[in-house]
Amino acid sequence: MSLTRPFLKWAGGKYRLLDRLLPSLPAGSRLVEPFVGSGAVFLNAAYPAYLLCDLNPDLIGLYETLRREGERFIKRARALFTPENNTREAFLRLRAAFNASTDAEERAVLFLYLNRHAYNGLVRYNARGVYNVPFGRYKAPYFPAAELTAFVRKMRDCDVTFAVQDFRRTFSLLRPGDVVYGDPPYVPASSTANFTTYMGGGFGMAEQRELAQEAEAAVRRGVPVVLSNHDVPLTRDLYASARIESFSVRRFISCNGAQRDEVRELLAVFL
Repeated sequence: MSLTRPFLKWAGGKYRLLDRLLPSLPAGSRLVEPFVGSGAVFLNAAYPAYLLCDLNPDLIGLYETLRREGERFIKRARALFTPENNTREAFLRLRAAFNASTDAEERAVLFLYLNRHAYNGLVRYNARGVYNVPFGRYKAPYFPAAELTAFVRKMRDCDVTFAVQDFRRTFSLLRPGDVVYGDPPYVPASSTANFTTYMGGGFGMAEQRELAQEAEAAVRRGVPVVLSNHDVPLTRDLYASARIESFSVRRFISCNGAQRDEVRELLAVFL
């Protein structure tokens, strides 16, 4: 199967798991993603329509700007990927410009630059909403021209709606024919592997429980739901009413390459 790679680096991105994930998605007329992230599933699924949501307005703003501006956006973004801009001083200057900007297109261009130049491609904000990921020190950050073009093509080939909203609002908008794929912030696989607070506010146990309840309620309305998470006793309990598919994955977010061990991941299929 030929797969399309997302243009963003993304903690927990699903590109490497698509061979497991895509066959688990039921047929339908619209795929709904409450946590769209890098868009790997959207790019490689085959639905006529999509509702793609996330709480991060910079992420959704980037997608909407790319759809609107297309090649002009790609050209403007490419201009930032130079040796002169691949220094700590330039990175801090452009990061400050991003945090100070209120212009949607400028923020979108800088968001892509930061994503490719920041440490581990992380997207993280402090309590005041300031993007604060440090410089990544990459030798030559890759400019994803082909991946950006593929994303534009996919958006133009189907009916795509973007929205900045939480998962509760997204589930309230479900309609017959929808299929939901949810990739929430994961429950910790260990005491040192909690990545649930990058957007501020966190995604704790109350939200994990509400998400499982929303999935069960959606199924009662005739809408199938597939959720990803770590395979730990807690998720097994939360998703007790679902069919569980479990497999090993390699963690790529760790800053220490020697610690990128395999962990157990699950797909909870609510039908």
